[in-house]
Amino acid sequence: MSRLGKLPIIIPPGVTVTVAQTLVTIKGPKGELKENLPRQVQIDATSERVVVKLKHPDHNEDRSFWGLARQLIANAVIGVSEGFKKQLEINGVGFRAATEGKNLVLNVGFSHPVNFPLPDGITAKVEKNVITIEGASKQQVGEIAAQVRNVRPPEPYKGKGIKYMNEIIIRKAGKLAKAAAGPAK
Repeated sequence: MSRLGKLPIIIPPGVTVTVAQTLVTIKGPKGELKENLPRQVQIDATSERVVVKLKHPDHNEDRSFWGLARQLIANAVIGVSEGFKKQLEINGVGFRAATEGKNLVLNVGFSHPVNFPLPDGITAKVEKNVITIEGASKQQVGEIAAQVRNVRPPEPYKGKGIKYMNEIIIRKAGKLAKAAAGPAK
C-alpha cells in the first residue's frame, strides 16, 4: 500500500481542480497546470480536497502509479497557489548575469555573452550574484535551473562557475601536493 497515495490533497482557497478522465486541470493565482495521469488511477475531487484511488488495487503494476499520481497533483496545487523557485549563485571574477526581456544574459568567462531564452511561465530575477528562477511547474523550474547551471558548471579548483545555492563544491588541492614533495632527482 502506498502511504503517500492514501493521503488526501487539501485544496487551498482560490484554487480549482477539474477532472476529465485522466486529465486533471488545476487553476490558481499563479497560473494553470494540466497533468495527464496514468489510466490506472481514479481521481475523486471536491471543492476542498482531492483523493487518488486505484481502479484495481490488487495489481502490483497499478500500485506503482498511485503515489506518483498523488504527488503530481499535489505539486501542481502548490505550484499554482505558491509557486516554486530555485536559486543559483555565480562565482568568479567578472562573472555576472542580467535579465533582458524574456532572456537571461550570462557573462561567465566566455568570449561572448550567453543569451538564455526563458520559456513561458518561467521568470528570472538577478540580485548581485544570485539568479532566482520562479514558476508554477516544479519540473520546469528544476529543468531550467539545471540548464542555466550547465552553461558554466563550477570547477573544483577555485569554485568558479554557476552553482545551486545549497550546493557544496568539493575542492581539489591542485599542484600544491607535488611541490610539497620536494624537487625531483
